[in-house]
Amino acid sequence: MPMTLTEGKLRRMKALSNERGVIAAAAMDQRGSLKKSLATARGVDSKQITPQMMSEFKTIVTRVLTPHASAILLDPEYGIEAAAARSKNAGLLLAYELSGYDNSQPGRLPDLLPHVSVKRIVDWGADAVKILLYYTPFEEQSINDIKHAFIERIGAECVTYEIPFFLEFVGYDPKGGDEKGLEFAKNKPAVVKASMQEFSKPQYKVDVLKVEVPVNAEYVEGSSVYKGQRAYTRDEALKHFREAAAIATKPFIYLSAGVSNPEFIESLHMAAEAGTGFSGVLCGRATWKDGMPVYAKQGAAALEAWLQKEGVKNINAVNDAIRASTPWQSKLGLAVKV
Repeated sequence: MPMTLTEGKLRRMKALSNERGVIAAAAMDQRGSLKKSLATARGVDSKQITPQMMSEFKTIVTRVLTPHASAILLDPEYGIEAAAARSKNAGLLLAYELSGYDNSQPGRLPDLLPHVSVKRIVDWGADAVKILLYYTPFEEQSINDIKHAFIERIGAECVTYEIPFFLEFVGYDPKGGDEKGLEFAKNKPAVVKASMQEFSKPQYKVDVLKVEVPVNAEYVEGSSVYKGQRAYTRDEALKHFREAAAIATKPFIYLSAGVSNPEFIESLHMAAEAGTGFSGVLCGRATWKDGMPVYAKQGAAALEAWLQKEGVKNINAVNDAIRASTPWQSKLGLAVKV
């Protein structure tokens, strides 16, 4: 059934998309993980990575990459200066959640930035609110109930201010297993499909699902990044892509989830081959992560030079891989005006 967007949400969705109605967005909202990676590369304690350094890194990445993106995802903690440096063609998404999760209790429970509200995100000029949620259907029901209520509240807040709600959910093993390992790879399709099904429900008021690909490409037999252990044949992997896509009743885009650029590109090729109808990407570290040691060891000018060459090459490879994307308007039964 065709869904409707308010005028405010519709205008902002268009600001996040390219002329084809595809979301070709870069992501630069990492905080704790970025600080840790910069500290490791520099050989110092993470406390020595200052807010000014975090802001400078984000600003350079944003300035160099947004001419090649339809939007940029940033965070209010270190990314406001970077937001002002983005290309005029690029829309803006701002993260609303605290970095990481509550590790004082089980369940990877989320929380919001205490000094931020959806109203403030709108006032800062953003075109969308983004939330990251660690989620698995195999978690305790009482924990998932807390997460469901959490997302319902944010969805309602976004409706009030007519700003699109992008929900990113990342699977995990509640028993603490290796999420990059073979066993989790076998379970990943079920985790992704159930998550897409849950958050397509109308009570959450989610506008765009930001999803992991439903397989780990390193365990797809015959893939360009295959490591030798098989969790699925290529045909099985393509079937998982199609089944996950069929579940979503909202537009969905793929996230890079910290994998390498070649692995993400391979995953996008499989999505295109499967005909999933995905509406683009929000691609973060796959594009710029190899620039972290460059900045940590050689400084801002060296990072800018690396990005102009390698970062632009990486983002353009992603742009090539999403040529098969479907306009988000199609999922909502809206006409695409070019």
